[in-house]
Amino acid sequence: MNPVLEPLFKTVRATHPKADLRLIERAYDVAAYHHRDQKRKSGDPYITHPLAVATILAELGTDDETLCAALLHDTVEDTAYSLDELRADFGDNIALLVDGVTKLDKVKFGDAAQAETVRKMVVAMSRDIRVLVIKLADRLHNMRTMRYMPEHKRQQKSRETLEIFAPLAHRLGMNTIKWELEDLAFAMLYPKRYDEIARMVSERAPRRDLYLHEVIEKVSADLREAKIKATVRGRPKHYYSIYQKMIAKAVAFDDIYDLVGIRVLVDTVRDCYAALGTIHAQWKPVPGRFKDYIAMPKFNMYQSLHTTVMGPDGKAIELQIRTRAMHNRAEYGVAAHWKYKEEMIGAGPGKVKQVGDMAWLRQLLDWQKETSDPGEFLESLRFDLSVSEVFVFTPRGQVIALPEGATPVDFAYAVHTEVGHRCIGARVNGRLVPLESRLGNGDTVEIFTSKSPDAGPSRDWLKFVKSGRARNKIRQWFTKERRETAIEAGKEAIGRAMRKQGLPLQRLMSGEALLALARDLRYADVSALYAAVGEGHVAAQSVVDKLVQALGGVEGAEEDIAEAQVPTRLKGRPRAGSNAGVMVAGDPDVWVRLSRCCTPVPGDDIVGFVTRGHGVSVHRANCPNVEQLSAVPDRLVEVAWSPGDDSVFLVAIQVEALDRPRLLSDVTRTLSDQHVNILSASVATSRDRVAISKFTFEMGDPKHLGHVLKAVRGIAGVYDVYRVTN
Repeated sequence: MNPVLEPLFKTVRATHPKADLRLIERAYDVAAYHHRDQKRKSGDPYITHPLAVATILAELGTDDETLCAALLHDTVEDTAYSLDELRADFGDNIALLVDGVTKLDKVKFGDAAQAETVRKMVVAMSRDIRVLVIKLADRLHNMRTMRYMPEHKRQQKSRETLEIFAPLAHRLGMNTIKWELEDLAFAMLYPKRYDEIARMVSERAPRRDLYLHEVIEKVSADLREAKIKATVRGRPKHYYSIYQKMIAKAVAFDDIYDLVGIRVLVDTVRDCYAALGTIHAQWKPVPGRFKDYIAMPKFNMYQSLHTTVMGPDGKAIELQIRTRAMHNRAEYGVAAHWKYKEEMIGAGPGKVKQVGDMAWLRQLLDWQKETSDPGEFLESLRFDLSVSEVFVFTPRGQVIALPEGATPVDFAYAVHTEVGHRCIGARVNGRLVPLESRLGNGDTVEIFTSKSPDAGPSRDWLKFVKSGRARNKIRQWFTKERRETAIEAGKEAIGRAMRKQGLPLQRLMSGEALLALARDLRYADVSALYAAVGEGHVAAQSVVDKLVQALGGVEGAEEDIAEAQVPTRLKGRPRAGSNAGVMVAGDPDVWVRLSRCCTPVPGDDIVGFVTRGHGVSVHRANCPNVEQLSAVPDRLVEVAWSPGDDSVFLVAIQVEALDRPRLLSDVTRTLSDQHVNILSASVATSRDRVAISKFTFEMGDPKHLGHVLKAVRGIAGVYDVYRVTN
């Protein structure tokens, strides 16, 4: 046996004892031979990559066919080894898997192309879900070795991983893969945010671990006393999941990190409920926090009992109670239990394998058939991947899973498209409710429909529906049935955008200009362009910008207007007596002022510009406004720094931090402690819980700036602070 394969075979023997090791070794030998002259970006032999992918899959417990396909997955694409040769050597099943992975790799990623790739992935999954599992393992190893790739490639692959591959791993129940993909991509995309969360976790870990140990000991003792055989352990905290919870729940780091999570593993389903009763008898449960995913599994076959109780010192403790089989499924998902004894549809290499109770995969197949626009498909997919479910009942007791926050309209479209289109009212648990009402777990929903032949959905429904299916069906209806309305809406939106900018409507909306633009954008005529704007496929502002560009652009602004384009318009007190600390070559008595658009300080390269009636304006040499001012070279003058004791300079800094209560108070207090005079401040918090603050203040000695930045960077949650120069 090849000694290189010993670690892989050791894992295979533990997870899949009946695997054909000779077949796997033969696949390795073929892959090693054909990749013999290839190297990875790291300089390692290329065969290390397929071997690492196969090892990841072996740890998940996959079968020997999947491991062979993992070892061979790059041979057809990257070497002279053909698919026909592979089929002759290893059979139809392995060839089908390798072909599926190869097809996914061939498509180049871009916005629309990315959606097409996901579609091909869906088709591949419908034939054999192992294709996607191999692809996820392939992406995981690539993310582990991403540091050898160029920066732009790292950014692109990491974003793709967060938006597509990690959520797909979640939907297939492969949580170990999902968590590692998320943390690797998070560290690559947002290294400073990642490092700040890692720092905050390490600072609080010792105190939290002591408390966790105390809770585990108490729960274990309670279960032993009740004669329930169980393993109790803490749940690992993943940096990206902490960050996501900060965004989703809009709470500070401490509130999430201090929430203790433990997992109880037992032998049987009966023990799960017995353990739950024992724990609730000893610890006070938090109302509304109990979820039974054993009786009602999630889309990805995940099963567990979830509850939250109040522990020592009044701290909330989250518990997951599950059997060991459920735990394997929760960690490894579809990789934990292959369903290959199910009915095969069709015959030959193109046969389709049913995916058991994984309704979500079948739903994806429906979407990709009914959604013509790749971008719309991808948007629906991302949205569906990012939310959890609620489970509701039809009047006959059938369970329907919907995204969290779903409404009766989502329910109507889940039942049938026509029920959705004709929906005019709903009754939830026997009571009439508005159509935008949110449904909760266990609700019984009854839909009232209109018998009118003209019945149809309302455009307002798009504002509150949560499911991709409902959104797609409503948009389709408007595309087919309401094109005239869309044309009028598009025309009005373009006119409104022009009026807002004070542009000449008649000149810009002339038939020739619009027709030329419509053809450039690949629309059949002007009406099709209007309809696209009305339906939201093209932004009205984008159309206006392209029209203006086509007709020569808006006339350039005056130099004084250019001077006024500053990030923050300061209205502080006039400082007529202050010394700007700048000398004009050949004329020391000229009035000099430091420009506020780039706030130059000693040490910066500077240029002077003679203004009309305002002396010489001093800019940093790389200020964006200098490019416009250079159009009048005879008014540029040479200037040099000459700061005095009474010189005062404006400095602008930007602070980026993970949002939390009292953050602004801490930053302003720190700046005050550094004895700087704040003239203006602006604060904005983005949807991803990042607070971006800009401060402009006066300083006498620019060298002091380093101390100020260091002090601000030491504030909890602040992961970046730097001087803003334009």
